[in-house]
Amino acid sequence: MYGVDDDQTSAVDSGLLDRLYLIFRRIVAVGCLLSALFYWSRLIGLSAEGQFRFDLLPAYWQTAAAGLSVLFPIAALGLWVGAAWGGVIWFLAAGTEVIMYYFMADLFGSRPLVVIAYALVVVVYIAFRLAYFLHERERARNVTPDSL
Repeated sequence: MYGVDDDQTSAVDSGLLDRLYLIFRRIVAVGCLLSALFYWSRLIGLSAEGQFRFDLLPAYWQTAAAGLSVLFPIAALGLWVGAAWGGVIWFLAAGTEVIMYYFMADLFGSRPLVVIAYALVVVVYIAFRLAYFLHERERARNVTPDSL
């Protein structure tokens, strides 16, 4: 039979996991917003002394930069509010940058820190999903007929 203390411990663990996941999502959202600002500032000529303005870019950069400058703020909003589509949009934007900076480095240049950062975010996300899975499995294991 389970006492009140066991239920409170489970609730505290779940609450802590939820809070940590919220903090993680919001950190990624802030990173997305900074990435969006980076692309927008370059596209309108505020950085790199205007050398990266949209009208001066080759077509492949125009396509990538325009797409990412739209995807990143949408991903930031979705991640911040906790919508499921926020992670999907982030995955599209991050995947695009990984393709650009790792697989097509001859065109877009190499940015290994960006690729490593995205890999780290994916690993942390998988760790959170695993923690949620284990927490739910443990909670389901503790359910008995007299605890319902």
